[in-house]
Amino acid sequence: MPEKTSLIFENRYRIAIVGAGAWGSALACIAAENGHSVVLWGRRPEVVEEIRSQRTNRQYLPADIRLHSAIEPTTDVAQVNQAEIIVLAVPTQYIRPLLQNYPFDLRDRLIVNVAKGIEIATHRRISEILLEEALVDLDHYVVLTGPSHAEEVCRRAPTTVVSASLDLRKAEVVQQIFSTPFFRVYTSHDVVGAEMGGALKNVIALAAGMVDGLRLGSNAKAALMTRGLAEMSRLGVAMGANPLTFSGLSGLGDLIVTCISQYSRNRRIGELIGTGLSLDEALRQIPGVAEGVSTVQAVKELATQYHIEMPISSEIYAILFQGKSPHQAITDLMTRDAKPELWGIA
Repeated sequence: MPEKTSLIFENRYRIAIVGAGAWGSALACIAAENGHSVVLWGRRPEVVEEIRSQRTNRQYLPADIRLHSAIEPTTDVAQVNQAEIIVLAVPTQYIRPLLQNYPFDLRDRLIVNVAKGIEIATHRRISEILLEEALVDLDHYVVLTGPSHAEEVCRRAPTTVVSASLDLRKAEVVQQIFSTPFFRVYTSHDVVGAEMGGALKNVIALAAGMVDGLRLGSNAKAALMTRGLAEMSRLGVAMGANPLTFSGLSGLGDLIVTCISQYSRNRRIGELIGTGLSLDEALRQIPGVAEGVSTVQAVKELATQYHIEMPISSEIYAILFQGKSPHQAITDLMTRDAKPELWGIA
């Protein structure tokens, strides 16, 4: 990433990013470019050493992407605990084990989460995991989310995201830290909506990939995304979200990019399944973590808990974990009882 500070802000922060994957690396570059002191923590020494010595992260990003020279890569938790702001860039299912096995101190500082998922075993959103495991005050919690593939951000492609917090001033701090002329950050106070939008769109992206793999065309994909958004909104609102949030960046915006992008692991896994591969076979072909595979399990149980009908998500669960064929799932969806379009929308 070119090293050019383009916006000048009065405040400079000590920021630690936990998770040296693609998204953690991309956000580290943005924060460093804006003049902040940035530590990038990784669990794997070989990844950290490559970032330090070569300024690349070929395990997670294309080889031609170079990371900002001011980033300090480390495996030392003590360096993270010296930061004023800690960004968690760790897949959802790993957050609780990480906090249980490493002595991170998340109290009395601003915590920013950028993962998108729901914990399988507990059905907890990430803010709820942090409250349970690390006593994170939710007034000091921000979720940064939206349509933002790391590869494009590292290449300075125009990108917009949303920073959501119960304390709008905290959301504005994160907005300031990460705003550049190519990375625009909006603010919101709807934490539930932002978290649920980021999680649920991954489930619909699996279905969108299956549409691609089956070569069903644009009509089917447009219908899938639209009705998928309705499902996302129904469950999110039942859990306390503002329905308008799902029309914004963390809902519709993230849904679109995840359903169409070549960088979307969830879409690609769905596509491979659509061509006839099993879930295990598809997962072996795709590096990294596809949050949607885990999230669909939690969503199935949440839909039951909240008495929300989510036919697309239910069919995706049946395909992934019950051996149902995608063709049969499509037939069952298309032949359901007739309903008005706005049925079930709060």
